[in-house]
Amino acid sequence: MTRRARLLPTLATAALVICGCGTAAHPGAPASSAAPPSLATSLPTATGTWAVVVMGGTAASHNNFWQLFTRPAGATTWRLATPPGVASNGGLILTGSGTGPVVAGFRPSQDLANSPLATTHNNGATWTPAILDFGLADVPDGLAADPTSGRLLALLTNGTVKLSTPAVTGWTTLATHQTLAASAATARCRPGSLTAAAFTPSGTPLLAANCTRPGTIGILVYTHQTWQLAGPTLPASYRGQNATVLRLATTSGVTTALLAVGTGSAAHLLAAWSTGSGAHWSLSQPLPLRGAKVSSTSFGPSHAAAVILTGNHARTTNSTARSWQSLPALPPATATLAPGAKGGWEALTVHRTKLTVWQLAPGTQTWATAQVITVPIQFGSSG
Repeated sequence: MTRRARLLPTLATAALVICGCGTAAHPGAPASSAAPPSLATSLPTATGTWAVVVMGGTAASHNNFWQLFTRPAGATTWRLATPPGVASNGGLILTGSGTGPVVAGFRPSQDLANSPLATTHNNGATWTPAILDFGLADVPDGLAADPTSGRLLALLTNGTVKLSTPAVTGWTTLATHQTLAASAATARCRPGSLTAAAFTPSGTPLLAANCTRPGTIGILVYTHQTWQLAGPTLPASYRGQNATVLRLATTSGVTTALLAVGTGSAAHLLAAWSTGSGAHWSLSQPLPLRGAKVSSTSFGPSHAAAVILTGNHARTTNSTARSWQSLPALPPATATLAPGAKGGWEALTVHRTKLTVWQLAPGTQTWATAQVITVPIQFGSSG
């Protein structure tokens, strides 16, 4: 943890004693070789832009501390906004509901077997604690906020999906990996591991799953008290291949999915967008990965998506152009990309306790240092 004041001591203590369960990985065989992207990501909201990165030292020595940064709307600089009082070694998952609050979920780590939550209505100036008596899954979209009611959808480490009340005072089970796998409505997919949770713009729950049957994209919508496949449909040239849903999130009234199709050197990346219930999607052009892996993913204004690939490469697309554009070679140690305050993209690099923000102004090909933030991390405090 940083040296910031401990504002959540009761939450941290409760989180340690509620549950003794472990943090098992999602059940079910993966559909393809595509691994989930890092939890390092960015999130645009109406009140500001957020970014999640890991800083400090190695995970083996418990010196890795996940941090949140925010750049309020209208501002040009970032500031540290990590909720204090809970160890963040397991990772942080961020969600927001457009103009509503932003919620951060702490993943399990060490003796912390469940996931404390923290909510802010003022860009991280203050946080309100809550508790999820279970552990969030290790995926960027393990937590989603309903843009219409404030309910939360949580994807857990054991493949269970929980839905909260609007005030987040209670949780009910909405699905399990077992019930989804046994459902006749999802037989064409035969869901394996679950990879993301989201809501449609109108507040209908969505899930993403790795289909163990080829040719199907595992995006499921909860309608009439049951889960149904909601597409999109793969182009004919990919229908014999397996697909992995890497990301699924709704921002500014549009649901965006990132899809890895195929395996090995033949794998491609596609983005997909839906403005309604998930029944109708538009697809980007395919991006050949040529053996590269997707390490980090982010979303931006105008329904843009950005991905960092191994080899220090980055690509972006949006729902208007639908083609993939290359960014200049990234600064070393780039953890994630975030939309720039004046357009374009910013690269966030990490070296132990130092976060450096690099700007790429529209129409330029050179990254320029814009800001450096030093985070006061207490090494050894979680060991």
